[in-house]
Amino acid sequence: MTNTLPLQGIRIINFGWVWAGPVVGQTLGFLGAEVLKIESRARIDMTRNLPPFAEGVPGPDRSLSNHACWAGNGSVMVDLKHAEGRELVMKLIAESDVVIENFGPGVMERLGFGYEALRAARPDIILFSMPAAGLYGPLDHVRTYGLSLTSLTGLDSLVGYEGGPPIPVENAYSDPFAGIFGGFAILAALHHRRSSGQGQHIDFSQQEAVMQMVGPAYMDYALNGRSGGPRGNRHPTGAAAPHGVFPCAGDDRWIAIAVGSDAEWAALAEAMGSPAWACEPALASVAGRVQAIDRIHAEIAAWTRGHDDRSLATRLQAAGVAATPVLAVADLLDDPHYRARGTFIEVRHPLGFDETLYGGYVKMSRTPAVVRPGPVMGQDNDRAFLDILKLPAEEYQRLKESQVIY
Repeated sequence: MTNTLPLQGIRIINFGWVWAGPVVGQTLGFLGAEVLKIESRARIDMTRNLPPFAEGVPGPDRSLSNHACWAGNGSVMVDLKHAEGRELVMKLIAESDVVIENFGPGVMERLGFGYEALRAARPDIILFSMPAAGLYGPLDHVRTYGLSLTSLTGLDSLVGYEGGPPIPVENAYSDPFAGIFGGFAILAALHHRRSSGQGQHIDFSQQEAVMQMVGPAYMDYALNGRSGGPRGNRHPTGAAAPHGVFPCAGDDRWIAIAVGSDAEWAALAEAMGSPAWACEPALASVAGRVQAIDRIHAEIAAWTRGHDDRSLATRLQAAGVAATPVLAVADLLDDPHYRARGTFIEVRHPLGFDETLYGGYVKMSRTPAVVRPGPVMGQDNDRAFLDILKLPAEEYQRLKESQVIY
């Protein structure tokens, strides 16, 4: 038995920028990989300038959201506009196992880091590319961010109130989803390399990854000819009724309730005090409740308005009814389940301030993830250039003064 993290000894060079690419590095960093993100003050990543900033002081090393999104990554500063800078990075790649990039198709080749060039430096290298819609095909030119990906994949078309227009997803949900999904793809490639000795180039289309979330709607269209659309909070196939979000006592407090069986309906009716409307025979079956779902939802909403969301959820769960408070952002840190799971953790940043980060979302019993704050720019320069590449001190200083390392 060993307590060594599973990817200890694996080194990753991460060109990923904004959120999706860094989350791939974050996921693998939680598993023990050494992740060196390549960046430069010549072109500072946009997320480093996102507020809020630690102690209210702006700066590329003080963005709290950046630190949460990039935790697990290191930082090596190289200006890739310099030929010497690109040469340094290629030497680092020769000492590494995986390269991550989320540029558009052709960018890595123009920088001199195409797959064949990487293979010349390290024959068993794994190159993980995550363009918007793949490296080839009629959409290979598309450029996206997380918000536009939910539209490109059709996910936005399913979000909204029943009978109303689509309401686009408000958060760049696609970025972390594709990042974690991509981490799994790299694990598969590392497993393949361990058994075969072969590296590979992974063409990971973010569009195809996020499309997994619309799978049921796609199958319904392909098999039944039905086009999906906004359904509010109703069950997409009518397999559960009631199935919705209902108002509770207080300002903007809500509870989600889902009833998937007749036994659960009986339990909910009893919890409501067995009102006459809920005991009607027509509502004893799922089919009957689906037919009367507007009325049922209105009656439940009238009942839930007088209850506290958390205490009502606890009571319904004890009765065997699926229910949960709808959490606002401010509720997340105090949620008992998230606290028990270590979903968010408090850390001390090397610059001297405290901040809240995502805890390790990969949970391993013998080897818990070690979560470090998002990197200060260039914090791993000494490690990369003196320890790994063993540059002479004088050469290292020259490269910094000439802003190749910058």
